[in-house]
Amino acid sequence: MWKRLLLVAAIMLIGAIVAFVIWGSTPARPMVEAQAALTSDANVQVETEPWLVFSPSGEAKDTGLILYPGGRVDPGAYAPPARAIAEAGYPVVIVPMPLNLAVLGVNRADEVRAAFPEVARWAIGGHSLGGAMAASYAHSHPGEVQGLVLWASYPAGSADLSARTDLDASSISGTLDGLTTPEDIEASKALLPPQTVYVAIEGGNHAQFGWYGPQNGDNPATISHLDQQAQVVEATVDLLEQVDAAVP
Repeated sequence: MWKRLLLVAAIMLIGAIVAFVIWGSTPARPMVEAQAALTSDANVQVETEPWLVFSPSGEAKDTGLILYPGGRVDPGAYAPPARAIAEAGYPVVIVPMPLNLAVLGVNRADEVRAAFPEVARWAIGGHSLGGAMAASYAHSHPGEVQGLVLWASYPAGSADLSARTDLDASSISGTLDGLTTPEDIEASKALLPPQTVYVAIEGGNHAQFGWYGPQNGDNPATISHLDQQAQVVEATVDLLEQVDAAVP
């Protein structure tokens, strides 16, 4: 009997693992607008392996941005804002994650930083789960990243950054976000540096931080996708300018 029970338990465990792998391997796909942003032009050079890299064609700033995607969202869904940030002069690297879950690849920024020694200072950020894991990376690598930008996200309780006066930070959120609510953002302030800048996009929701379509549990936005994206990019560039200004 015990052998049969163990066999059943093993089969159930294997089934759960297979289901999890399938679930993680089927992310929200990039919309047409995102796919179009993955092509190089006169302003931005795009590489797609091993990361999505958006490099200014002209002189680049000394500061770069490492971006972690939201949970079960294809990295390419963030190509349009990454491209726009690169057009402002800042290199951007979007990091693919194991099973499209940043919690399984928190330290992947290490490889990016090592691959771009010419970048003097780094900001790290991400959307939703990606932002939470970016905050965890900043917490565990004091002094190695100088900026943190959260898109509809907040740190986990284990990543208390409230004493980090050396970390420029920006929390960008939507007032109609049904997943990372305004109440969540308010509660997260106790975990963020005192100098954090908070940007609330009026009428913005969760899904419009990327280009992957509607998301279950989210609220409809009352502003256009392009409007929200423009505000996200502007606030992110503001944070990068602050980080870049500190370069000796």
